[in-house]
Amino acid sequence: MTAPDLDAAACAAAATRAIALRRDLHKHPELGLTEFRTASLAAQRLRDLGLGVQLGREVMDSASRVGLPPEAVIEHAYRRAEAEGAAAEFLPALAGGHTAVVGTLVGAAPGPVVALRVDMDALPILEDDTQAHLPKREGFASIHPGVMHSCAHDAHTAIGLAVAEVLSGMKDQLAGTVKFIFQPAEEGGRGALPMVKAGVVDDVDHFIAIHLGTGVPSRTFRPDVFGHLASAKLDVTFRGQAAHAGGNPQEGRNALLGAATAVLGLYGISRHRAGRSRVNVGTLRAGSGRNVIADEAVMQMEVRGENAEITDYMLQRAEAVLRGAAAAQELEVDIRLVGRTTTAESDAALAARVAQAVADTAGIAIDPAPHHAGGSEDATYFMRRVQERGGQAIYAVIGSDLPSGHHTPQFDIDEGDIPWAIEALAKSVLALGRGR
Repeated sequence: MTAPDLDAAACAAAATRAIALRRDLHKHPELGLTEFRTASLAAQRLRDLGLGVQLGREVMDSASRVGLPPEAVIEHAYRRAEAEGAAAEFLPALAGGHTAVVGTLVGAAPGPVVALRVDMDALPILEDDTQAHLPKREGFASIHPGVMHSCAHDAHTAIGLAVAEVLSGMKDQLAGTVKFIFQPAEEGGRGALPMVKAGVVDDVDHFIAIHLGTGVPSRTFRPDVFGHLASAKLDVTFRGQAAHAGGNPQEGRNALLGAATAVLGLYGISRHRAGRSRVNVGTLRAGSGRNVIADEAVMQMEVRGENAEITDYMLQRAEAVLRGAAAAQELEVDIRLVGRTTTAESDAALAARVAQAVADTAGIAIDPAPHHAGGSEDATYFMRRVQERGGQAIYAVIGSDLPSGHHTPQFDIDEGDIPWAIEALAKSVLALGRGR
């Protein structure tokens, strides 16, 4: 059965709104599990489009969350969202860091369940404030110092809502059901698993996750991505004893020294013969003064591996290094797992169907060759769950020329890639529903 044609005017109008929303979200970035404004606006828009809306604890297993920010941070973010124009009627359901949203569109004819997943969170990065940076020049740079959308999740959210807009206007021609999944806390691997545990994708036949950029040029669509690394994120605290560094150094137990020793040891972990592995210490904060032996050091770090076996190996070795460094300085050490991702491969058959569905999209190139991913991705939990239950899943890249790499202060996207992304994804969902 042939999928219906899209209304060009409706797509153009949705794209215009998507670009405006992307800029609004870029200006008001929110870190993982505090996306109160973003999630509430997504819920409001889905409701206004006539979709069924579930959010908060309905679509997020509270007990499965890790890496939850302190209560004071969550409360501050909630109140800030209120002051910055969040959709007030949806905020209570999101309270406490339950910032997940799912919109459901039921078509006029029976068919499969297709899910489109986008992410919403920003990063703890101070945005470039020079005139060379387009968001600054155009007046939509972050107004939250030290937080910015440096990985295109603002655009992902806007694209997801625009696809919902286009398809809701074609409901009478839509076969099957479409789920629009707005996931919090992709950064750090904290948002997908609680949604999986809540059963969000247990009924899904075809699953599509998207990402802009990732080294793929503008106007290029790659529907078959593989090779995401599994990862484990750790927060580590060393606790010792403060002392006068000149008068009584023997009374101190140096947490800074223990942490510094651990850093060197972590980078010295032997690599695994079975595949790629990574380790990184992203932050280390310690001490209170030049003449005080540091009694506390706090580290944020991660390990990654090509598969679960390698990641577990790296995690076990990292914990051994951390505990050994603590023991050498007679320190206490607290090691907390605050995030984790797994691995998943795109289904070639689904990727081929999506490539066929978007083949007539004007002005874009479709590269069907498998595209190797360089990092980790929380969507892998969704993909695995769908595949385990007999469905198919892909991770697709929407190419976009970037002035700077992901996770940098100068990051931005080419907004000209938003309109065709909306068209391509809408066509994909329509075709999958019709069995094409």
